[in-house]
Amino acid sequence: MYGNDNWINSYLDAILDAGKGAAASASASAVGGGGGAGDRPSLLLRERGHFSPARYFVEEVITGYDETDLYKTWLRANAMRSPQEKNTRLENMTWRIWNLARKKKEVCLEKEEANRLLKRRLETERPRVETTSDMSEDLFEGEKGEDAGDPSVAYGDSTTGNTPRISSVDKLYIVLISLHGLVRGENMELGRDSDTGGQVKYVVELAKALSSCPGVYRVDLFTRQILAPNFDRSYGEPVEPLASTSFKNFKQERGENSGAYIIRIPFGPKDKYLAKEHLWPFIQEFVDGALSHIVKMSRAIGEEISCGHPAWPAVIHGHYASAGVAAALLSGALNVPMVFTGHFLGKDKLEELLKQGRQTREQINMTYKIMCRIEAEELALDASEIVIASTRQEIEEQWNLYDGFEVILARKLRARVKRGANCYGRYMPRMVIIPPGVEFGHMIHDFDMDGEEDGPSPASEDPSIWSEIMRFFTNPRKPMILAVARPYPEKNITTLVKAFGECRPLRELANLTLIMGNREAISKMHNMSAAVLTSVLTLIDEYDLYGQVAYPKRHKHSEVPDIYRLAVRTKGAFVNVPYFEQFGVTLIEAAMHGLPVIATKNGAPVEIHQVLDNGLLVDPHDQHAIADALYKLLSEKQLWSKCRENGLKNIHQFSWPEHCKNYLSRISTLGPRHPAFASNEDRIKAPIKGRKHVTVIAVDSVSKEDLIRIVRNSIEAARKENLSGSTGFVLSTSLTIGEIHSLLMSAGMLPTDFHAFICNSGSDLYYPSCTGDTPSNSRVTFALDRSYQSHIEYHWGGEGLRKYLVKWASSVVERRGRIEKQVIFEDPEHSSTYCLAFKVVNPNHLPPLKELQKLMRIQSLRCHALYNHGATRLSVIPIHASRSKALRYLSVRWGIELQNVVVLVGETGDSDYEELFGGLHKTVILKGEFNTSANRIHSVRRYPLQDVVALDSPNIIGIEGYGTDDMRSALKQLDIRAQ
Repeated sequence: MYGNDNWINSYLDAILDAGKGAAASASASAVGGGGGAGDRPSLLLRERGHFSPARYFVEEVITGYDETDLYKTWLRANAMRSPQEKNTRLENMTWRIWNLARKKKEVCLEKEEANRLLKRRLETERPRVETTSDMSEDLFEGEKGEDAGDPSVAYGDSTTGNTPRISSVDKLYIVLISLHGLVRGENMELGRDSDTGGQVKYVVELAKALSSCPGVYRVDLFTRQILAPNFDRSYGEPVEPLASTSFKNFKQERGENSGAYIIRIPFGPKDKYLAKEHLWPFIQEFVDGALSHIVKMSRAIGEEISCGHPAWPAVIHGHYASAGVAAALLSGALNVPMVFTGHFLGKDKLEELLKQGRQTREQINMTYKIMCRIEAEELALDASEIVIASTRQEIEEQWNLYDGFEVILARKLRARVKRGANCYGRYMPRMVIIPPGVEFGHMIHDFDMDGEEDGPSPASEDPSIWSEIMRFFTNPRKPMILAVARPYPEKNITTLVKAFGECRPLRELANLTLIMGNREAISKMHNMSAAVLTSVLTLIDEYDLYGQVAYPKRHKHSEVPDIYRLAVRTKGAFVNVPYFEQFGVTLIEAAMHGLPVIATKNGAPVEIHQVLDNGLLVDPHDQHAIADALYKLLSEKQLWSKCRENGLKNIHQFSWPEHCKNYLSRISTLGPRHPAFASNEDRIKAPIKGRKHVTVIAVDSVSKEDLIRIVRNSIEAARKENLSGSTGFVLSTSLTIGEIHSLLMSAGMLPTDFHAFICNSGSDLYYPSCTGDTPSNSRVTFALDRSYQSHIEYHWGGEGLRKYLVKWASSVVERRGRIEKQVIFEDPEHSSTYCLAFKVVNPNHLPPLKELQKLMRIQSLRCHALYNHGATRLSVIPIHASRSKALRYLSVRWGIELQNVVVLVGETGDSDYEELFGGLHKTVILKGEFNTSANRIHSVRRYPLQDVVALDSPNIIGIEGYGTDDMRSALKQLDIRAQ
């Protein structure tokens, strides 16, 4: 062998490295003197006594393919005397081998993926089948019959019947939340980055549209305040009024209306713009800021409309996973209904990324924080009354992947609710299908229905964006294929360019325009976007598409309608072929302007096509199918005209008036929920009321002696800093009120040294008081805050949940040989109305808490499970109850500023202690050996702590020890002073 031998073998070695298992197998064959197909010894091993990657691929990798001539080619190549001819033969053969190996690897990967999905589906369906079986004994006949296929029963998606209507006297206050990206009302910088796209446009237009509807008084769209350099100052304005949209469809008078506003809440680093993947540690900080605004605004609206009480939000609507968590926390803090729109779901994205095989699960999580996102979506399912989807496919194929939703069980539960039957504590949110609306204000038709021009007069000036695009073209009169998509791999832009470049008839017929967001320089872009753009430019050069492809660097949001108009004027087509499309607002916009479309067959475009019938669907992986569909649509003029006509005729079904009518009809069916304390504020005298500063002691899993010392030192530190008169003290713990009373009395302390007790992990709230005229006959009593209990009872499973947990506990056993010993037992002594307690006799045999939480969701039991007391006790409480949420309740009810609250925690603690870190309050971490008894092996997290907690926040400090001087030092560092 000469010349290329080393290169070829090195090349094949590199391929072998991708499958070291195969190489190891071959090496084992060498050692054992056999292997391969039929355990025959390798020819090359017999001849030379060592392993050769080239011969290995010839003999082993291509096994099963009809490539018997490869070995003959190998022999002929070795017989060649001319090194050049020999090298050519070897190189050609190498590429053939590589292609066969690649195909074989793809087949193996597909099999592995199919087996993985099958195993996962079986694991998920088993408990769901058990749940359905448990409920099947007393099903009504209707549940087994006609209702089984009724979408209104399955999803709550019916618009028929006696649906309550919104009237102008309702004066609704609606809160929308969308945290990421650059959000403003005018001149939106869509495409500037990965977070500023269709969702930003959608939420802004939704806020405008809703504020124009009769019965809606005010709409607030909450987002992040951005004060970072190189970003327009408008993103730092705390409040931005939005111009309302006028709808001819609404014949009713709007009446008094406060309008729509963007409310920007500061959270996270003040001078830094954050991508959505990095917002998670600061969500609670946003919630605290938004909570303060909503309370003030609700009271102001109540005064404006003279209703005599605060006008609390009719609904809090979260958009995307991060806003879903925020909406869930705000909904729980205020006891108002929550609505959720996922936009693009994390599990679906994870599955797609795993299929691509470019990254491992760990790499995907590191890049996208995907596990935070998925858990956030599960939490949103737990807390939502309604989940809005764009299509039925989103419900049945995407939401059905989640633990907290299952189509069949949802149908059965909906049927039971409609008939007043017992659901055994189970609940699922209503899934409703409301396609996004489109702003019709920019519609300008350049052609009549027959395709003849009837647009601006010849004297009118063309939009400037037209010349910006047409300067790329040698022949600008050819039909223009238009694609509007950000430069991301999933948008599949490179396949579109290949389809265009490799189809000569299409290139001769049309031009291609790629609107890929706004950019300054590729070198300054995100790596992923830069890679896609570089690939696009490389393909343009490879296919020599200069003069046929336009790719302008910039465009204004207001110019997008003009771009559609240009495509229509040239009788072109719109193309949108991502690997999967969640909805595809651009498809609706194209139809609105009378532009026929070519769209992906994966996802929502299928359902859009069923309504509009204005184009063709294609496989996004098949570039030849894309090219053929484009050529067919542009070359057959009758087809083009028919698609244009159909789109314009049916587009009204995606209008904002239609969207808002459906939206308001759904939220009008929600039950009357509002903060439970609104009418009971003066019925209880709470010593915490009016306190300027509050110290919350939430140190877990320490000895009783250490806890008492921490309590005493905290009080003493406040006294020495002259804060004792204005400071309220709260003990936040998993202990019952009886255990707290006994603990304090045994230490010679009075319960009245505290001003509130958050007990049973946040499911009970007590205020101490002292009765009697003199110390000798005084008696300490504890007033239970029943308003708080009413506040947290949302979808509490009660007795049905208790029975299921008792059954589950009996299945958790410790096995020693043939002997099984139960590990978890019901603990009535430490249970209460809203806390189901269980005793754990052997924490080492407890299942991970995340598995229990998953099981509860699969069973549609909406609750919050946590391990405490060093994992010797399990507590199950309502979904809206926790120590962190109880603190927010105290803040709202008694007017406590969270900026003046200090929370003391340990380095470790109960499985909910991490929730106490984030927010506007100050957190002091007490470090020391007294924390070592904590057992945190049963964390509910599926991701690193730093993904959700900003440990470097100025609001969080750590101190060594817990002496009085240590406490005083912490107060000074946090600037807690008497005022």
